Amino acid sequence: MLNPVGLSLSFLVLFLCLSPTAAQTAGQPLVLPVKYDEYRFYVQPVTEDGTTLKFFTDTGGALFIYADVVEQLKLPLIKGGSGGPDSVKFPRFKDGYLIPPPGASNAQLLVRPVASRTAMRLGWSGMLGHQWFANRVWTFDYLKQQLLLRADGDLPKTDDSHRLTLGFHKTPMGVRDNNYPRIRVLIDEEELDLLFDTGASTLLTDPALASINDKRAALRATSFITTTTFARWHSRHPQWRVVENAEQGTGESMIEVPTISVAGYTVGPVWFTRREDKNFHEVMSQWTDKKIEGALGGSALHFFRVTVDYPNATAVFEK
Repeated sequence: MLNPVGLSLSFLVLFLCLSPTAAQTAGQPLVLPVKYDEYRFYVQPVTEDGTTLKFFTDTGGALFIYADVVEQLKLPLIKGGSGGPDSVKFPRFKDGYLIPPPGASNAQLLVRPVASRTAMRLGWSGMLGHQWFANRVWTFDYLKQQLLLRADGDLPKTDDSHRLTLGFHKTPMGVRDNNYPRIRVLIDEEELDLLFDTGASTLLTDPALASINDKRAALRATSFITTTTFARWHSRHPQWRVVENAEQGTGESMIEVPTISVAGYTVGPVWFTRREDKNFHEVMSQWTDKKIEGALGGSALHFFRVTVDYPNATAVFEK
């Protein structure tokens, strides 16, 4: 017969491992082991055998680990059904270097082939996307270069003007079926719906780097905007700086918007990289509750400390 006390303790330990916020209190967030690079957050947990991993975090991204990392860690494969991709259980990490497992995927990561690593993904162990952020409260502290996991309902006290309601796609029955956040901003006296996208990135060409001349790296955070809106901005404001053929691989251009307004704050300048309309109007908008015109990334978010309460669809901005 099982010892009921021992069984209860086992369940408690499992619960705390799967839900780190269960052991937290309001005002005492967990500071994750992070590398902050060009307005983007990489988490760097350390496995029990001492291997440091590097996961790119992306609120607008997917959830996966690369096959060579799986092989290095000797993680058992969970075969995908009906020809689907294989997956693995989330690795176990050392105290002090812990990150929470994804709660929206049975604590599993899909396995991506090494060949899918692009020039922008060199050095990654994988990506932690919208499923990882789901059902939790996070602070993206761009000012202190920290990523914090907060207790449920733990939001900074601030004026209501600095709080926003986020949009999430729901089924006809009213059930949220993914966790891609939509955020509304004011640009050029127009309200625009954008994806809240902490992972939005670009890789600049050498001529673009020379033109911008900000002494920063070619691989960096950006924000995205549709071709239609890009053209409208450029037509209305020919004085706004545009860099043609700015992005390696796509040849897409960038535009520098002097100011944007979000959650009661006006900040800028903010660089936006152009994308074809269908990338957002058709592809990404099928996963958001309203049609979106692009994505708000680190080129805008780095002015803030942003707390996102996924369960309550709320974002709090601080400066």
